[in-house]
Parts: sequence; structure tokens; C-alpha cells
Amino acid sequence: MSSKFGKNSDMSSDTPRVSWDEYFMNIAAVASTRSTCPRKYVGAVIVRDRTLLSTGYNGSIRKMPHCSEAGHMMENDHCVATIHAEANAIIQAAKNGVGIDGSTIYVTASPCWNCFKTIANAGIKRIVYGEFYRDDRIFDVAKQLEIELQHLPPTIPTPKPEPRKS
Repeated sequence: MSSKFGKNSDMSSDTPRVSWDEYFMNIAAVASTRSTCPRKYVGAVIVRDRTLLSTGYNGSIRKMPHCSEAGHMMENDHCVATIHAEANAIIQAAKNGVGIDGSTIYVTASPCWNCFKTIANAGIKRIVYGEFYRDDRIFDVAKQLEIELQHLPPTIPTPKPEPRKS
């Protein structure tokens, strides 16, 4: 069978193709499957000019035990042992000398306040998030800073957090 994708391609011309935003959000969803804290699986990817620059997921400090192995470090009903996906993606870019100024971050959950501040100071100009998480201060401040916020759930399944224990 011949198509616009070449001879013997599995893709037919009527196969729906995801948008760039959906594509990168789905990659963030796949990154979330590497998360090591089962309370919340979050993935992030940083992109500029349709090029993936960095990825991150929520996990413990390098060389420290993961929540999935050692348990949670809880403060105010929040596990503080992990570094959030957005921060890990920014750190990974910095560690590898990758500039992210003017980029877009795709994250499966909207950034917490601390991650939002880090994103803003890193020069990221657009945040595409899959679900709202915790802090609505980001909406007003994003508007003031002219950082675009867009809600776009992944089109592929993401891991579900473990049930909360009372």
C-alpha cells in the first residue's frame, strides 16, 4: 500500500495526527511514568521551536532513596522528599548547558507556586498543563508577566496516584 507516508506505510492518509501541543503533552505524560513518588505522578518537557530540550519527572534527590522505596517525607499533607517535574526539567537543561529562555513547558499538572516562580525566572514564556494542581496564584501572576497558560490534558493515559491514607 502506498500513501503520503511512503510505500508500505502503516499510516493511512486518514489517520488522525495529533497537534504539536498534544504531541509534547503526551511525551510529558510518558515522562510522568518515571516518577518515584506514588502520591503524584507528574512529567514535564521543555520545548522551543518544536524541539524537545529537556524532560523531568517528580523524584527524589539524586543518590537518595525514592519514596517508592523508603516512604514519604510528609509536611502539611504534602511529600517534600521529591523535586517536582518542572524543577527537574529546568535543572536537567542547566546541567547539560541547554538554554531554555523563551521556551514552552508542558507539564501534566499545573505548577505549584515554587515551580511557577522557577519557571518564570528561567525565562519560559508558555506553560501548557494537563490538570489544575493546588495554587491559583499562578493565573494572576502569569498574566502580569505575560506568561501564557494553557490547559490541555494528555490524550494518553497517565498513572494514577495511590489512594490517600487518613
